[in-house]
Amino acid sequence: MEQNGEQGNLSQVRRVVLVLSGKGGVGKSTITTELALALRHAGKKVGILDVDLCGPSIPRMLCAGRPDVHQCDSGWVPVYTDAQQNLALMSIGFLMEDPDEAVVWRGPKKTALIGQFVSDVAWGELDILLVDTPPGTSDEHLAVLENLRKHRVDGAILVTTPQSVSTGDVRREITFCKKTDVRILGIVENMSGFVCPHCSECSNIFSRGGGEELAKLTGSVFLGAVPLDPLLSASLEDGRDFLQAFPDSATFSSISAIAQTLLSRLEG
Repeated sequence: MEQNGEQGNLSQVRRVVLVLSGKGGVGKSTITTELALALRHAGKKVGILDVDLCGPSIPRMLCAGRPDVHQCDSGWVPVYTDAQQNLALMSIGFLMEDPDEAVVWRGPKKTALIGQFVSDVAWGELDILLVDTPPGTSDEHLAVLENLRKHRVDGAILVTTPQSVSTGDVRREITFCKKTDVRILGIVENMSGFVCPHCSECSNIFSRGGGEELAKLTGSVFLGAVPLDPLLSASLEDGRDFLQAFPDSATFSSISAIAQTLLSRLEG
């Protein structure tokens, strides 16, 4: 497919999915990373656009390091995290001199960078582009939508936890999607139970099922629940592929099932 003026560098991207959360600390970037890996294991070419400008953690989770971002005729070349070039990544983390420094920018500068990220990254052919957004609803989200709609947005995944369901945070995200006419592909409940690192039994240390109940109340699809798993946390800290390292774990099964349900929703 040839690029054109309106679609530009997104012309060969088949699906675009936003990953949203009502507040920070719910594991949105973790879900984005693990979904990308699961989709890659399912044979898909995947990209991650990390526009969480104040907390770009995905490069560390994918052990991407701090490579130089190169230019080609079409714009910035994404960083590939595997030899087969089936998982591409672009993040502000690659553009910062010190990855630990705070991004203290006013809105217009953030909006301009998001516009560049959306239009100037030469993604090439991708089956799915996952867009990891900042928590909450803000000018950054509107900037993402405004720029992506020149191509298309296929929908959004909402990430919540058992504790945050009752606070109304995810309800605000649902309202945001409805007001901006973004299709809700489904809700993921993260940190749903705790997997014992010794016996692998999952205990419900928090109440669970809130994400599924909220999905029913709002007419959304419940994509699934991911437990709090120390092996997953350790893999993310070490930049390892959890799904490859622990294929027999219950967490692997839950993430894989969510990825398959997402694919079905996108094709349906």
